[in-house]
Amino acid sequence: KSWDIFFRNTNAGAPPGTAYQSPLPLSPGSLSAMARVQPLVDAQPNVDKLVEDHLAVQSLIRAYQIRGHHVAQLDPLGILDADLDSSVPADIISSTDKLGFYGLDESDLDKVFHLPTTTFIGGQESALPLREIIRRLEMAYCQHIGVEFMFINDLEQCQWIRQKFETPGIMQFTNEEKRTLLARLVRSTRFEDFLQRKWSSEKRFGLEGCEVLIPALKTIIDKSSENGVDYVIMGMPHRGRLNVLANVIRKELEQIFCQFDSKLEAADEGSGDVKYHLGMYHRRINRVTDRNITLSLVANPSHLEAADPVVMGKTKAEQFYCGDTEGKKVMSILLHGDAAFAGQGIVYETFHLSDLPSYTAHGTVHVVVNNQIGFTTDPRMARSSPYPTDVARVVNAPIFHVNSDDPEAVMYVCKVAAEWRSTFHKDVVVDLVCYRRNGHNEMDEPMFTQPLMYKQIRKQKPVLQKYAELLVSQGVVDQPEYEEEISKYDRICEEAFARSKDEKILHIKHWLDSPWPGFFTLDGQPRSMTCPSTGLTEDILTHIGNVASSVPVENFTIHGGLSRILKTRGELVKNRTVDWALAEYMAFGSLLKEGIHIRLSGQDVERGTFSHRHHVLHDQNVDKKTCIPMNHLWPNQAPYTVCNSSLSEYGVLGFELGFAMASPNALVLWEAQFGDFHNTAQCIIDQFICPGQAKWVRQNGIVLLLPHGMEGMGPEHSSARPERFLQMCNDDPDVLPNLEEANFDINQLYDCNWVVVNCSTPGNFFHVLRRQILLPFRKPLIIFTPKSLLRHPEARTSFDEMLS
Repeated sequence: KSWDIFFRNTNAGAPPGTAYQSPLPLSPGSLSAMARVQPLVDAQPNVDKLVEDHLAVQSLIRAYQIRGHHVAQLDPLGILDADLDSSVPADIISSTDKLGFYGLDESDLDKVFHLPTTTFIGGQESALPLREIIRRLEMAYCQHIGVEFMFINDLEQCQWIRQKFETPGIMQFTNEEKRTLLARLVRSTRFEDFLQRKWSSEKRFGLEGCEVLIPALKTIIDKSSENGVDYVIMGMPHRGRLNVLANVIRKELEQIFCQFDSKLEAADEGSGDVKYHLGMYHRRINRVTDRNITLSLVANPSHLEAADPVVMGKTKAEQFYCGDTEGKKVMSILLHGDAAFAGQGIVYETFHLSDLPSYTAHGTVHVVVNNQIGFTTDPRMARSSPYPTDVARVVNAPIFHVNSDDPEAVMYVCKVAAEWRSTFHKDVVVDLVCYRRNGHNEMDEPMFTQPLMYKQIRKQKPVLQKYAELLVSQGVVDQPEYEEEISKYDRICEEAFARSKDEKILHIKHWLDSPWPGFFTLDGQPRSMTCPSTGLTEDILTHIGNVASSVPVENFTIHGGLSRILKTRGELVKNRTVDWALAEYMAFGSLLKEGIHIRLSGQDVERGTFSHRHHVLHDQNVDKKTCIPMNHLWPNQAPYTVCNSSLSEYGVLGFELGFAMASPNALVLWEAQFGDFHNTAQCIIDQFICPGQAKWVRQNGIVLLLPHGMEGMGPEHSSARPERFLQMCNDDPDVLPNLEEANFDINQLYDCNWVVVNCSTPGNFFHVLRRQILLPFRKPLIIFTPKSLLRHPEARTSFDEMLS
């Protein structure tokens, strides 16, 4: 009986110590004692109501976790709703009458409720009054940070995020951190002011309105460096790029300023590119962690988001070359604009590479500069989803929306994003809700199309001024200190500007995003203009042929049809001839022996669309048991990666291009399912592969294998459009080459922007693949590969034509 009373009293919320009542003595007076105890129990609310109220409070907490971000104050201008919807969800308590939704009312506000295990708002306490519960939820989810995470289907990850945002008082900053943040805001803001003063009529796509981006990126990099990262690869659009180069990557200011001088002659070959497209590579000490960090910003075209997969591929390659299988040393940060992040399909394609075994970069931090406008287009016309970031939900990436006029909230969110990436190695999105102080560029007039918004922007105090006033009022800095910080940075800019006037020539190679140390001479020229023989010895050809026609592991059952294919291969080797698949095998195998990593990627490349390649053998009896004979050729060969890609061309070709950028000592190939399908990746071909060297002095040895041939398979399976590639060759009709000069053939290859071939025999295919690596420079190679010739009895080459 006493236990029953104890539990009832506890459930009713009796304060600790009063729920327990001593058991009744078993004596005639027991009944009267019973009567004395009874009122306490009767006075308790009934258990059903109690359970209902606790369930209601749990639902209320969950509602804030799911939908609190819809009412967070995210727009620094205070005129737009970041989610394009001004209504407040019915289950968010914006006024006391909404308690009725949960079957609660005002009288329940001071009742104490037990907190479920799925919330951290209690801190050390396990129960709180309802009024306090609502207040703490408002503080966690409805202020300047909107957290979208409840769609994630992993409980540990959800709990981790709740703990980061719900724990009372977790967003504390030391005075030192606040001063650092202010100094970074000063640099970010004054850099743009300086450019505006010196070159008021130049396009520079300034960061005004989102100056907080610079401290945000630096926070992500600091935190990642602290967690062991020593190489960060970044991709970004034009807005704020010069500021990022100056204040995050720490490019010398005079190098940036002399880009504004139209009279400077470029020293390098090629056309060059506008200053807000250039890349950069820089190794320096991170001041906060005192560790070395390498930062690389990938050059990009105007085609927004096109560099996303390129950054992922380069990151994957850098991880691969330093044996970083979990992404603990090398990471990527991608910056996006709000309109492009929602509008460009390549974003979706890139997200779907994020967790594939041969493509994952083990988590990318995405930062969206959400200035709530796309050139002149309102968000409501630019997307159908509530937020521009909703595309990231497909890979269960948490999304942190933050009001960029609250720099401390931004810093906190960036710290959490960096910790998320180093804890779970998955993607995460930071949505900086900001504004754009000028037009799309500095020459553009935004009042034509957004009069209301820009009237508000004209009145808006810059974030630096707001934050400085806050810190002065808190006594963290005083006014003279703040002004000294500003004049110190202004002096740095003025001195660099004076030095920039001494620059006589522009070196585009100072802006290289992927230097290849040791491959070229110091001034970027090939070490020689000769190419060694591409042939091999008979022994090597025979050895590779024997491995290609066998199963090099024990107890492995292959498909009967495959046994016949391998047997045919064995007979070809005996007869000292190769077909198309064997020629490819010979080229790959011999390069692996020389320590050249090979990566072949594309749709269904492991078997080959036409069932001719079979580079991955599958055991017919054991699920997922595979064998790659190419990795069993030599004792200390380079690794061979062959991977079926997702069904994407644009994303995957961009990724492989990025992979090939990282090192000249790898053969990276992308094969289209049919050559006709390369046109969905046209942007990568037109903006990166064809003109990459002319724009950015960047060589790339990527190989495109495009199956081509009018063989009755219909209009979409016939042509890889050789005429388009030929038309895009930079052949000068006014220059007649001197056929007599030494190394005429190598010079011809060096002068062109890419090499386009249509091999008629397997032997030619073998030689051109080997030449791709043996050349003293790198050019993209476009190969139109056959379909019917793969098995044609005439399409054979004798070993004699493949010997050195």
